[in-house]
Amino acid sequence: MTTSPPHPDPALRLTGLVKRFGDKEAVADLHLTVPTGSFYGLVGPNGAGKTTTLSMATGLLRPDAGTAEISGVDVWRDPVRAKAMVGVLSDGVRLFDRLTGAQLITYTGMMFGLARADLAQRTADLLQLMDLTASAGVPVVDYSAGMTKKIGLACALVHAPRLLVLDEPFESVDPVSAANIEDVLRGYAASGGTVIVSSHSMDLVQRMCDHVAIIAAGRVITAGTVDEVRGDATLQDRFLQLVGGRHLTEGPAWLRQS
Repeated sequence: MTTSPPHPDPALRLTGLVKRFGDKEAVADLHLTVPTGSFYGLVGPNGAGKTTTLSMATGLLRPDAGTAEISGVDVWRDPVRAKAMVGVLSDGVRLFDRLTGAQLITYTGMMFGLARADLAQRTADLLQLMDLTASAGVPVVDYSAGMTKKIGLACALVHAPRLLVLDEPFESVDPVSAANIEDVLRGYAASGGTVIVSSHSMDLVQRMCDHVAIIAAGRVITAGTVDEVRGDATLQDRFLQLVGGRHLTEGPAWLRQS
């Protein structure tokens, strides 16, 4: 596989991002730099601001303050150019699920300006990769949760973006498909692409990622290589040390079976 020359700008640079929903500040002056070619994990407790941050970073949600740049291109000043460089799998964003799986991948590729001749092969390749060839003609509305996640990932990959931003990409995906997807993502990063994965699975992040950022209360608590962040502990133990909230208890007496 040919390795792309390194890009002079980071794959993603977030500077002073702020987002409020009424009186709640979901993201508070957040700064993060994701190096080109990295496999970057984004972890944090529920409500930490991960999904809101990624939505602002990829042009799905306008920040109240701050900037987001993809390979040096401002997401909100030059959205067409910036979005052409990123593939996004967003947790909870509805797909055009009345289309079949093959139609949805093709439609997504056409939105990125891909030629039909190229799209036919790419669609077939992605359906095979996601083990969805047999379901290519089935409307996405009839897919299971795991199948829907996989077709969404296929759509994120179809235009061969520089940056992949994946929000809980392995949730509801069966172990065999997850292993195949991991192999594809590793190869993509090894060729010079950049992957950002938001996940609650510390084991997955520690196994797959070379960089990680821990977010809590809308801010980055710490960021760096996985080894730098976890130190002598596991990533999960380090996460719990920084974020807190763990209750060491056996539960109420009435729950114990004795």
